[in-house]
Amino acid sequence: MESSENNLNNQEAVQKLKEIAEKVDVCMFCTNLEERPIASSPMSTQEVDEKGNIWFLSADNSYRNDNIRDNNEVQLFYSHPTDYTFMSVYGKAYIYQDRETIDEYWEPIAKAWFQDGKYDPNVSVIRVEPKDIYYWDTKSNKIVSFFKFAVSAITGTPSDNGIEGKLDV
Repeated sequence: MESSENNLNNQEAVQKLKEIAEKVDVCMFCTNLEERPIASSPMSTQEVDEKGNIWFLSADNSYRNDNIRDNNEVQLFYSHPTDYTFMSVYGKAYIYQDRETIDEYWEPIAKAWFQDGKYDPNVSVIRVEPKDIYYWDTKSNKIVSFFKFAVSAITGTPSDNGIEGKLDV
């Protein structure tokens, strides 16, 4: 499959980042990038703000938060294979435990992980400030993309159905 390159900047990049992160929702959140094994866990995106920061709720006593305190470089992998949408985000993570930030990003479903709800002393919020983002997406919807892939496989001609590029927020 051939793809077209489409690098985006500023607000266009933030919009694409937001579109993919919110569509996929759950990413693999990786810490401890300079060690082996790299630590990773699935995390649900709370929000992508207007500056392109990605926000998450996290347990403050988690290995994730401990790793961020040691080295705040993180890598996020978003994958939605049925829609042919993927994104890799490298960035710096920052931990917040102030009441205002927790109130802003708290969702009632998070009570499943925090016994005392948003007042649980273990609640923290992580902000990832992206430094390097790369995405892969399709030019068409899923049905059209599948049809193009099928035609390409039958005819042996490359399919130009993909879009990929860097996002500079």
